[in-house]
Amino acid sequence: MSASLTTRRALAAVLAAGALIGAAAMPAAADGHGHDNGRNHSRDNGRDHVRDHDHGRDHGRDNGRDNGRDNGRGRDNGRDHRAPSSIAIGEVQNEDGGRGDRFGRALNREWVEVKNTGRHAVNLRGYTLTDEQGNRYRFPDFRLDGRSSVKVHTGQGHDTRHDLYQDRRRQVWDDSDTATLRDDRGNIIDTESWGRRGHHHRNG
Repeated sequence: MSASLTTRRALAAVLAAGALIGAAAMPAAADGHGHDNGRNHSRDNGRDHVRDHDHGRDHGRDNGRDNGRDNGRGRDNGRDHRAPSSIAIGEVQNEDGGRGDRFGRALNREWVEVKNTGRHAVNLRGYTLTDEQGNRYRFPDFRLDGRSSVKVHTGQGHDTRHDLYQDRRRQVWDDSDTATLRDDRGNIIDTESWGRRGHHHRNG
């Protein structure tokens, strides 16, 4: 009985010691697993942050390009949809018999009136007046007051507030012709046609 009791006690002591060793090893393993999870989580978060940052850059670049294209379209629309001009062609007087007039006096009886129907003055510098044959008169630095007009004569003379001169030596406007008025950007703003079918006015 004594030997058996001693054996049981020794076996119980061995089992208890094994249990203590196992219990001590478990926190260490748990701590190691926790450290690994922390490192993996940090790496994953870092990669996700980099991906998010790259996505932000790409999104910003895409938005910039799209906004640029939209702004470009806006500028094009601004050029295409111009406000109606207050500058227009008024009366037209074409004279025959001015050919050969040495001083161009008869040619000055041939003129095209350009009027400003608005309230504010407009500088006509760079505006052009042409006929069907391509003869062109370019306006100088000339300020046309609101609610006023100026006559563009074919012959020679000194420019005033109400009369401008092309300084030509031969007739420009024929019995059947079209006067075309363009602004300083080359846009047609008004035309006036006359001939066998009478006068035809079209505001650009």
